[in-house]
Amino acid sequence: MVAAQALRDSDNELTIVRIVDAPVALVFKAWSQPEHVMRWWGPKNFTCPGCVMDFREGGAYRSSIRSPDGEDAWMVGHYREIVEPERIVFTFAWEDADGTRGPQTLVSIALSAQGHRTKLVFHQAPFDSVEDRDSHRNGWTECMERLEAYVELLGHAH
Repeated sequence: MVAAQALRDSDNELTIVRIVDAPVALVFKAWSQPEHVMRWWGPKNFTCPGCVMDFREGGAYRSSIRSPDGEDAWMVGHYREIVEPERIVFTFAWEDADGTRGPQTLVSIALSAQGHRTKLVFHQAPFDSVEDRDSHRNGWTECMERLEAYVELLGHAH
């Protein structure tokens, strides 16, 4: 029972586990290069009109997602740890139009090869509330679905 409990979220953290039908190097590339990130970043029916990444430990990123009704939301952070092709850790905060930042969380992406597929473990914490966590769960789940579709398409194109 220990393994099952390890995957259960506390009220202030979020874990999403996916098996992606693409090689681990391709999934890592999709997280680490802006031209790839812009193709899948954001929930379903959102676009990513802006993405600037200094993809190195200590480097910053800033990206936007645009809702179907044209609202832009900006997220910012710094890369804390990068171990190619298996681990990316970065801070995450929403940023208002006037530059005010919301609460900061820490996101970690762990990638491991499962034959020709990739196991992706996404973790984000701490959240200020269950509602905030659940909102992120919905957004990131749709984002992961878009990532999967994107890398699977890329993988089959080669």
